[in-house]
Amino acid sequence: MPKRVRTGLTRTDILDRYIERVKQMLVKFQPFLSRKRGTASLEDFDEAAEDLIGQVFGAASEEAEAYFYAKSGESVMLPEEAQESGMHDVERETLQQRRQVLAGCLADLELRRRLQAQRDNGRNGKGTLRATVETYMSHDVRSIHRAATVKEAGKLLLKHKVGSLMVDDGSRYIGIITDADLSRKVVAKGLDPNTTAVSACMSKSFSAIEEDEPLSEAVAIMKKQGIRHLPVTADSTVIGVLSVSDLVRAFTDRDTA
Repeated sequence: MPKRVRTGLTRTDILDRYIERVKQMLVKFQPFLSRKRGTASLEDFDEAAEDLIGQVFGAASEEAEAYFYAKSGESVMLPEEAQESGMHDVERETLQQRRQVLAGCLADLELRRRLQAQRDNGRNGKGTLRATVETYMSHDVRSIHRAATVKEAGKLLLKHKVGSLMVDDGSRYIGIITDADLSRKVVAKGLDPNTTAVSACMSKSFSAIEEDEPLSEAVAIMKKQGIRHLPVTADSTVIGVLSVSDLVRAFTDRDTA
């Protein structure tokens, strides 16, 4: 077993370094979105980005799978009519999806950093985390029928710029499907998005939280379940969704208040 070496860095220091590295990757990526690209190779950038994501989150993490999906499974997300007409810039969509994954990684790390700061300051759930879920959740619940195809789910995720969809059977919600599910359960397994039903790759059981619960409870549930999207309920009826991005916004509001 390799010997552990103490670096003298605190968890906060490590998170700060990771945040800075992801920010630098986003800056380096910006030229690829410009019409005037530099001499940098996109293949080299992908290799560096995947290496960084693997170091920070793990090679088998949802973040790593999402980046793989962004660079190699993008056509699943594109409407057939757009592909046929040539009106849709496929290459640009793949670039935008890469950027969204990196931005998501940054949001995740910034949330961890703020939570760590609260622990370091001995807040123990005071301040921002006492705000209720309803204050920061998204009230716009997007859904899809269980019989719809994965490709249709991808279209909706892209159209509405969301990371998850509630799945219904025509009368009630029976599950949830996320962008990570598309990469982990569809692309990685080589399933056909045109014929694979949403019900085959959705999460059939999902955690939820009542709207009047504090954000601290939502953070605890999301951390324990390893999820990024948490349905919000009012008297057991889904009325919204809380995401990691919403939590980051909560802490940002506190910092700028």
